[in-house]
Amino acid sequence: MNKDKRYEIMKRLAAIRPNPKSELEYASPYELLVAVVLSAQATDKSVNLATRKLYPVANTPQAMVKLGVEGLTPYIKTIGLYRNKAKHVIALSQQLIDRFGGVVPDNREALESLPGVGRKTANVVLNVAFGHPTIAVDTHIFRVSNRTGFAPGKTPEEVEKKLLKFVPQAFKKDSHHWLLLHGRYCCKATKPDCDHCPILDLCEYKKKNLTVAS
Repeated sequence: MNKDKRYEIMKRLAAIRPNPKSELEYASPYELLVAVVLSAQATDKSVNLATRKLYPVANTPQAMVKLGVEGLTPYIKTIGLYRNKAKHVIALSQQLIDRFGGVVPDNREALESLPGVGRKTANVVLNVAFGHPTIAVDTHIFRVSNRTGFAPGKTPEEVEKKLLKFVPQAFKKDSHHWLLLHGRYCCKATKPDCDHCPILDLCEYKKKNLTVAS
């Protein structure tokens, strides 16, 4: 895929959603961090349902530590892997207090040093909470990047590096949202909605799912 195609793809996706934002509900960097940790292998919808009840009770590291693993668990038990996630949330909250004065750091090294925070989570927090031009490669972005030919790679990190190289600077800050939402609602895993795809003519996917008129 050439430079002009990539620019046009981002231009079209940006036109559809000119002001994209995370579908996770949050009111502070800390709330976002916790929500992203909880969202691993879970839907944003399920996380939002849980945090709507959790955050009025505990939405700071201090309040979360006071709640403890046993106190947190009932709020998130509808989310997959909730036991490990509860441990991570309490542990990272304690570390935020002990090492960062209760404030979520805005640099990758510090974020990735927290329990339960990997590269993808750090990228989301850096991008959404602090406006860094990072790109968090989840399953949707990995699929779209490979399927369209925009930034093919065998691993999420390989795709991330290519996206950082290929996404035009003008679109870089919000590219994570545009690619993710395109994958979530149009370029789906099992039945991509190619008939209504805004970048159909630019996509290099050979097995396009088009309806053949009878």
